[in-house]
This record gives sequence, C-alpha cells and structure tokens, in this order.
Amino acid sequence: MRTIIYPGTFDPITNGHIDLVERACRLFDHVVVAIALSERKKPLFSLEERIGLCKAALGHLRNVEIVGFDILVVKFLRERHACAVLRGLRAVSDFEYEFQLANMNRAMDTTFETVFLTPADHLSFISSTLVREIASLQGDVSKFVHPVVRQALLGKFADPL
Repeated sequence: MRTIIYPGTFDPITNGHIDLVERACRLFDHVVVAIALSERKKPLFSLEERIGLCKAALGHLRNVEIVGFDILVVKFLRERHACAVLRGLRAVSDFEYEFQLANMNRAMDTTFETVFLTPADHLSFISSTLVREIASLQGDVSKFVHPVVRQALLGKFADPL
C-alpha cells in the first residue's frame, strides 16, 4: 500500500487543502493528513478542533486518515511507513521555501521524498492566514472553506455582546 503524508497546521483547513487531498487520494492508496500541534504558531483552533474540522471536511474520502503529530516530519514518515510527503504549491513564491524544506528533510533522511501538487486555479490564492483574517473582520469565507469550518470561524469571531 502506497501511503503519503500531508503535514500542516490546517488552521483552518481550506478548499485548497481539500482539493489537494482529493487529488492525492486518486494517486495514493492511503493519505494521512497530519495536523501539527505547532504551538509556536499560536493557532486559532486547538489541535482537537483542527482534527475535527478536517474530519468533517474530508469525511467523504474513504482512503484518508486524520491524525495529530508533534515530531519531525522525517520521523513521522518513517513511523507511518509512508513513501512520500505531499506539499502544496500555490504560487512561485511558495516554491523556494518548499524546495529548501524538501532538501533539508532529504539531508536528514536520504530516502525522504516530497511530492508537490498545485491546487486548482480557482483555489490557488486561498490560504488559512487570509481566511482567518477575512473571518476576523466578519467577512464571508463561504467560498474558501467547508461549511463546518465557516461555522467554526463564525463561532471564534462572533461579536461579543
């Protein structure tokens, strides 16, 4: 069975992430969406909330597993017996960082492979950071996220009475 790991903070998961997972599901037998604890990034949603949101948004996919993790991706890849890590590239500006990250991981483990996918054109501008910013200003994010994620964002940024 060919397993790929899709690591990230997914704070929150967006339609761009969903697009990449759906396409990875067609290419690999098993896709592990690995949600990083990432406390230094101070995520809006807790790890448990992010896992729940990912499960809701990806529940239609049979060959997806959603888990939290807090170790080096290289170690996680080995533990899960995965053949590669999936990374998304939205724009050319993403490439330099992702290329550096892929090479750093390969320097730690020469068997480490990275697969790059680009989201559909109409999703290439979406980022979790922008979605959080729009939601924090009471903007409509319904075009960018799953309805469950939209509701969770509304809850986080509800106007205090």
